[in-house]
Amino acid sequence: MADVLEFADRTGPALAPDTHAKPGASPILAAVDLGEGSRAAVLWASELAEKTGASLQILHVIHDPAERPGKYVPHKSDPLEPMADTAERMLSEFLTEMRADHPRLPGLAIATTKLARGLPAQTIVNEAQALGASLIVIGSRCKSSFSKLLYGSNTLGVTRLSPIPVTVVKASPA
Repeated sequence: MADVLEFADRTGPALAPDTHAKPGASPILAAVDLGEGSRAAVLWASELAEKTGASLQILHVIHDPAERPGKYVPHKSDPLEPMADTAERMLSEFLTEMRADHPRLPGLAIATTKLARGLPAQTIVNEAQALGASLIVIGSRCKSSFSKLLYGSNTLGVTRLSPIPVTVVKASPA
């Protein structure tokens, strides 16, 4: 179980750029819920992947809609769009927007995406292990309520369950 929780600066990892991709470099998994914390996490992970020669996989876990009602809104043209299709479309739109906003970030340009179903914290850890990831990067919305952090936080769940190092990237305050 990971005992260390690293909070990353939004400006990115403090590493010198590496212009050569490293053969066999372990991938980085960025877990996203498609919110602002996810944007910060993907940017940080993308910069690290570029500097280390690692590949980047962006994972979104399709969760129970009762946990966050209204998260998966069907497209206007298809009000009966299945939840998995909605999540896939939303993840694709998220990555397209990220790439448009940050066109000079090569790590983002070659990132892959994956959808998985399940309880977010455990599914993120399982997917990272299956990928052979060397690091899990996850965003935080900087919630002010300590009780919200302790009860129901996927970020905390991942850090508690993961044998893989986890970096938590805080989103910029609104």
